[in-house]
Amino acid sequence: MTKPVRTRIAPSPTGAPHIGTAYIALHNLAFAKHHGGEFILRIEDTDQARSTQDSEDQILASLKWLGLSWSEGPDCGGPHGPYRQSERLDIYRKYVDELVEKGKAYPCFCTKERLDELRQKQMDAKADVLGYDGHCRSLDPAEAKARVEKGEAHVIRLAVPDDGETKVFDAVRGEDIVFQNSGIDDQVLLKADGFPTYHLANVVDDHLMEISHVLRGEEWISSAPKHLMLYEAFGWEAPVFMHLPLLRNADKSKISKRKNPTSLTWFMARGYCREALVNFLGLMGYSISGDREEFTFEELCEVYDAKRISTSAPIFDFDKLDRFNANYIQSFGREALTRYQGEADVALLDYVEPLRSHLQQRIKSVFDLGRWVKFLFEREPTWQVEAFKIKKLDQQPAQAFLKAVAKAYGKAKPKSMDDFKQVAHDVAQEQELAIGAAFMLLRVSVLLEQESLPLFEVLEFLGPDLVVARLKLASKFIQSNWPK
Repeated sequence: MTKPVRTRIAPSPTGAPHIGTAYIALHNLAFAKHHGGEFILRIEDTDQARSTQDSEDQILASLKWLGLSWSEGPDCGGPHGPYRQSERLDIYRKYVDELVEKGKAYPCFCTKERLDELRQKQMDAKADVLGYDGHCRSLDPAEAKARVEKGEAHVIRLAVPDDGETKVFDAVRGEDIVFQNSGIDDQVLLKADGFPTYHLANVVDDHLMEISHVLRGEEWISSAPKHLMLYEAFGWEAPVFMHLPLLRNADKSKISKRKNPTSLTWFMARGYCREALVNFLGLMGYSISGDREEFTFEELCEVYDAKRISTSAPIFDFDKLDRFNANYIQSFGREALTRYQGEADVALLDYVEPLRSHLQQRIKSVFDLGRWVKFLFEREPTWQVEAFKIKKLDQQPAQAFLKAVAKAYGKAKPKSMDDFKQVAHDVAQEQELAIGAAFMLLRVSVLLEQESLPLFEVLEFLGPDLVVARLKLASKFIQSNWPK
């Protein structure tokens, strides 16, 4: 290595901490530690409508729970701060103004209506490339500057070369990935509200924070030429790009909450120990050596070799993770077991916080929690056939209702318990089902039994994607398992 190794993780605080964030963070930290370098954490909170402090707190807490540490970040500071993008707006403005002065970027005054119309025309014409047509690129710089000074709404776009190609070297694949410039539109760098897009902030931050290697998911490969163009426009040396394979479900689809839990807090509340989870994630897209599977994080850092990163998408095998967890727990002494039991209780209560008031009305002791929330942790839910024995309800109407309400929830994407209730009520009326019977069927399908927590509060907690997924499974179950 010709310069100090510095890697980073840059999560967005827009929801629960994702297992994929831990996976990428682990590889970045292991690579940095192996080379005696530094690992940095920064928060990409430019999506102000969705970013929350609670989400940021959860991200930091869950990564620390895993034992992943950073030398610079929003919680501990450092010489390259601030480490939240929302606190770096003046920095981005300075550098984007520099690009405009160089003629490498330009103001764009196109309205949303014009852009929507442009996209529709491109789609109707079945254009090979969908994107901005460079309409404002030909404006006289003096005219553009005057319009900006008058306060006319605008964004700043990068002036992408019309022809030629951009080669991005990916160190994992060991070769250049070639992109035709004609297929890359003039990306927005600075939005009308003064906030940067991911592309601008990512490049400026990585440069100023002296990031030497960028280890990120392969979904960012398509953005790599845009980033490389920005480095070239600024006259900066680009870091080494290393794109890690995406985590996959058993059916090879990208891991998502529609098919499996993805929140780190879910894994904590479910009772997984950090040693097992770190070991498991360390095997995702990487082989430490030969057939060896069990190792500590320290052992991984000691021998970490980027050449052993695979380009094949790893399967997130829950059965294997369960075996890992059992092995570690069986090897723990009393002190470790006691510590984890306490952490699991705290994580469980944090995970079900929106439902806590309902739980407190039902539990007699902390050990009763599992009885009321076990349905939350059923990755492959199982029902008792008798639970579907509902007065005034037969099999065919039940299946028709589940399919209809799943479709309605998937389309409407309800956010509140009232929204969930109204959609279900409307579907029940359309299907000419008794409201009570329809709601009970919904309760059993999602919460697994007739006696449970308040139905629509739970649906709001789970969200439409998980609710729809479980309704589809329930419909499939009752097709051949209806009570006689």
